[in-house]
Amino acid sequence: MKKLIIGNFKMNTTPSEFKSYAMTLATKVKGAKNTVVVCPPFTHLSVAREILGGSKVFYGAQNISAEENGAFTGEISAKMIKDLGATYVILGHSERRGQFKENDKLVNKKIKTALANGLKVILCVGESLQTRESKQAQNFVRKQLDDDLKGIYENELESVVIAYEPIWAIGTGKTATNSDITKMAEIIRKEIELQFSPKAAQNITIVYGGSIGLKNYKKILSNAAINGALIGGTSLDVDAFTLIARENY
Repeated sequence: MKKLIIGNFKMNTTPSEFKSYAMTLATKVKGAKNTVVVCPPFTHLSVAREILGGSKVFYGAQNISAEENGAFTGEISAKMIKDLGATYVILGHSERRGQFKENDKLVNKKIKTALANGLKVILCVGESLQTRESKQAQNFVRKQLDDDLKGIYENELESVVIAYEPIWAIGTGKTATNSDITKMAEIIRKEIELQFSPKAAQNITIVYGGSIGLKNYKKILSNAAINGALIGGTSLDVDAFTLIARENY
């Protein structure tokens, strides 16, 4: 089954390092059936256009401003990254929510801005360990989806990917069990059905992220409840990322 494999570089590599990476990746994923996306830092997007433009690899940004333009020093607009050929943008990542205090209202505005500029959104949702242990994970994720997708039209969901990233599993070496992943994917689809329609729930793309590596990727990505993976640290190793991207699931 074809999967969506996304690499999130976070704040790692330099543009020159990424150039070498991108050249290797573009060569190694030729013939891959999966959809492959890399999201490097903003500074790398012109390199991505140079190397990956016309290849089988899509690329995107890790964030955008909620504003279209204006006096917002240090911010990057959706129009800017779109002009560089970016197709995707990651929004609502737990590091943005936690470290930079981005709330659901802001994430919702960013989603609308991204969609208005023709970008595909990778919307991250997921609970903390404390929320999980208090048995509130499902309610927490439902509310994130309700707030983040408020005012979004059903036809726009074709450009939205839901990334379930339990915060307690990101960069910790821990990962959700396949049972946990299946259950949360079902919760997400049910919430999409309630917000939009059964058809929207069936068609929504759901990926899992959280300490995916060479030891566990096959087991996770063989889960029929999800449509792919959002990969962090492992994506920095081009050989490991390519291996995952070329796998048939």
